[in-house]
Amino acid sequence: MIRGRFAPSPTGALHLGNARTALLAWLHARAHGGAFIMRVEDLDSGRVRAGIMERQLDELRWLGLDWDEGPDVGGPHAPYIQSQRQERYDAALRRLAERGLLFECTCSRKDIAQAASAPHEGEEGPRYPGSCRDRLVDPSVPSLMAHGRADFALRVRVEPGAICFADGVMGDCCFDPAAETGDFVVRRKDGAAAYQLAVVVDDAAMGVTHVVRGADLLSSTARQILLCRALELPVPAFVHVPLMLGADGERLAKRHGAVSLGELREAGVPPERVSGWLAATCGLAAPGEEIAPAGLVARFGVARLSTAPTTVSEAHLVRLRGDGGPG
Repeated sequence: MIRGRFAPSPTGALHLGNARTALLAWLHARAHGGAFIMRVEDLDSGRVRAGIMERQLDELRWLGLDWDEGPDVGGPHAPYIQSQRQERYDAALRRLAERGLLFECTCSRKDIAQAASAPHEGEEGPRYPGSCRDRLVDPSVPSLMAHGRADFALRVRVEPGAICFADGVMGDCCFDPAAETGDFVVRRKDGAAAYQLAVVVDDAAMGVTHVVRGADLLSSTARQILLCRALELPVPAFVHVPLMLGADGERLAKRHGAVSLGELREAGVPPERVSGWLAATCGLAAPGEEIAPAGLVARFGVARLSTAPTTVSEAHLVRLRGDGGPG
């Protein structure tokens, strides 16, 4: 059975781009008769805000989504909040250390940026130059991998070579993590597991078979496949859906107007209008059609999704907040 998930971070309001990804992930699971999991990714403790998790879940329910497992409904793979799953990440770090793949890194971002071999900075910062990669972690010293603040991060050694996969929307993709990011962080200096490690461990533990998420995470996929192989975990299928952009070409955000689910709800916009509007932006509904997510299940198909981002103008948002849909 297909098992999908949506994994928001409780750091702020759910904007329309988040909502559309959640809707598409839900539709993918429901259209295949599968289970849908809600997982909260709250490891970035400095940005997490009290009460946001509950608000996000309430707004997604208002939109018309439901889930079979999650922090508020429980399930066989609890807990569904990442900050409560640290022991699982520590165990994965031990496995990486036993394979000779884990090393301590004391480099700061400034050190990496100033390294002679570091290329110009890209979307995820400059490529790590390998300065500390010979400082392998001794797996017989558990304290080196235990949760807690330290003066070093832990990185995984990455060997050159392309990692290829077939994405459900983007088609055949290949990335070479060694060339693009180099050895990457799997545990931060504050002791928290890094995103790349946590998402791999949790998807495997929760039996996730299909990962539907935004195209901004496409380049992360090769690193996650690399970790799956190193940890001998199953590799899920990936479906990267296009982003929603504002008229300025930047990812849709508050600066583009009232585009959060909460603001639309408080303004009295019906949830069926919002879900219909979101569906219309990716060809699953007619412009202006008001329809609940349940009514979209029979229409859903990955082949209908475009690889190109969706540009949303202020006129589109005005129609959403008023009487019409996009178009």
